[in-house]
Amino acid sequence: MSKALPDAILDAIADAIIAGATTIYVCSAQPANFAGIAALALADVTVDSGDFTKADGDSSGRKVTVSQQTGVTIDVSGTATHVVGASGSVLLYVTTCASQALTASGTVTISSHKIECADPV
Repeated sequence: MSKALPDAILDAIADAIIAGATTIYVCSAQPANFAGIAALALADVTVDSGDFTKADGDSSGRKVTVSQQTGVTIDVSGTATHVVGASGSVLLYVTTCASQALTASGTVTISSHKIECADPV
């Protein structure tokens, strides 16, 4: 028997990210939960639904593409390794980024990135 997951279910995940995300953080490590972001955040930027695009996945499933964010103020010096999307008190997604040393009071660009949910295999 084959496996299947309808696009409508994958879209619900994408829609939750698009409708819910209010802040993107640049972090020095992967937070375990929303509370963990505070100790790891180096920079953050406010976003809204216009910063996200939903589409078919690159190879299967569905994806959300997050638009590039430029001129984001760095609050804390450290080495950036992760990008985190959150809403209120909910961690929505975590992805890696190219490791980069950041210096407080400077700015950083958060590159466009994807959150992809593949079809089951």
